[in-house]
Amino acid sequence: MFYETSDNRHGLPHDPFKSCIVPRPIGWISTLSAENVVNLAPYSFFNGVASDPPMVMFSCLGLPPRPNKDTLANCADTGEFVFNLATWDLREEMNATSAAVNPDADEFELAGLEKAPSILIKPPRVKASPIHMECVVHQIVDLPGTDPKARNAMVLGRVVGIHIDESVLTGGLIDMDKLRPIARLGYMDYSRVDLVFGMQRPSGGG
Repeated sequence: MFYETSDNRHGLPHDPFKSCIVPRPIGWISTLSAENVVNLAPYSFFNGVASDPPMVMFSCLGLPPRPNKDTLANCADTGEFVFNLATWDLREEMNATSAAVNPDADEFELAGLEKAPSILIKPPRVKASPIHMECVVHQIVDLPGTDPKARNAMVLGRVVGIHIDESVLTGGLIDMDKLRPIARLGYMDYSRVDLVFGMQRPSGGG
């Protein structure tokens, strides 16, 4: 099959776009507002985009009546955020923080999560998560959108500090069997990393 995205006439029960880009790491982002209100929310469009310096991105689509999502507004106002790794053991808590709540609600409390202080920035970390990245906002890029009342934006962040719980290390390497990260698929589906295999890059070349 083939369809043009301009009219999105794919003829399927649900839009297949997100199911074609899988698996996607979950950007479980904690921020702090200018009034010191904590926010925690997961984003399915998240990834690392550079390693020197280390940088990550996440994007969000804010719909009316609140086109500026709390996470995006906080990043714009304070310039800081934390990426917290979502794992199999934290799947229910992660999902709970995806609920649409008032801006003054604390998603940590909503999901029964304990906060941990960051070292270099102000937003707190999810204490139970085994990996955190403290980030400062490098740039916020507004993306095209089909709804003029919505805001589609990408946040680029520079990673300034990384926390790794030593319990997920084996021989100095992050052990996926211990970490058990989860990823976003399409529709309402998720995945857990259960199979890891290695391949060496070909040597040589002209």
